[in-house]
Amino acid sequence: MAHCVVPEAEALLDQEFPVLDKGFVRLVDYLGGDQRIVQSARVSYGAGTKSYREDRGLINYLMRNDHTSPFEQVVLTFHTKMPIFVARQWVRHRTARLNEISGRYSVMEEEFYVPAADKIALQSSDNKQGREADAVDAETAARIAASLSEQQRAAYRGYEELLETGLARELARINLPVSLYTQWYWQIDLHNLFRFLSLRLDAHAQYEIRAYAEAMLHCARAVCPLATEAFEEHVAGGVRLSRAEYAAVQGALTATNGAAHNSLRAAAEAAGLSGKALERFLEKFATKMGEES
Repeated sequence: MAHCVVPEAEALLDQEFPVLDKGFVRLVDYLGGDQRIVQSARVSYGAGTKSYREDRGLINYLMRNDHTSPFEQVVLTFHTKMPIFVARQWVRHRTARLNEISGRYSVMEEEFYVPAADKIALQSSDNKQGREADAVDAETAARIAASLSEQQRAAYRGYEELLETGLARELARINLPVSLYTQWYWQIDLHNLFRFLSLRLDAHAQYEIRAYAEAMLHCARAVCPLATEAFEEHVAGGVRLSRAEYAAVQGALTATNGAAHNSLRAAAEAAGLSGKALERFLEKFATKMGEES
């Protein structure tokens, strides 16, 4: 198969998608697309050997059954600008290649993140690493934002003063706060991008990194619309059950003396499941409901 060109991705290249108050996400390059995934999975040559409908079915099969290697054939490269504290969460995903701006070589810009008023909230009472869902009142938010800005300006003034003395940049930078913006080029294959997105789009992820994940999901849709559709259906929009949780569901189904089968089928059909998809769903619970798996 020749070099894969995706018109929607080409139109998106180098577009800057604003994130937070001063950040952005840019898709600067890509390798492959949905066709690369299906051709890799079939290990065959020549475009057009299968229909669009069959391609969608194959990609959904791969995603649903965790056949991940064909998705690794697609690579996306992003240029992103984010606060350092977001970058430090981001870099925990060690399955990418990155190159970040260096404060040893460059004088850092006076660009700091200040949360919008509706994102300023108190510490959560039941989540040690998160904030409450409701923001503080407008007056309190304004006071906090002003305090953050003043502390940031003071830190940067100190940085400038140290640079003016001739101190090495690698030392002058060390008191700069994690609200300072940094930039990097970040390259990752599609399988690991989906893994990143499954974690960082989750409601439990910090709002600031979720905002970047949403922009990157938009880019992924342009490069691989079928694969991204499958990801949203089977991963981002799905749930996993533990063994105990699955047993609890099975127990609830068998407690109805078999009457659950019809209601389960009706609910599945109402949710849009039909054909093979409906069969696969019912088979997951068939044994305990007296059916053959």
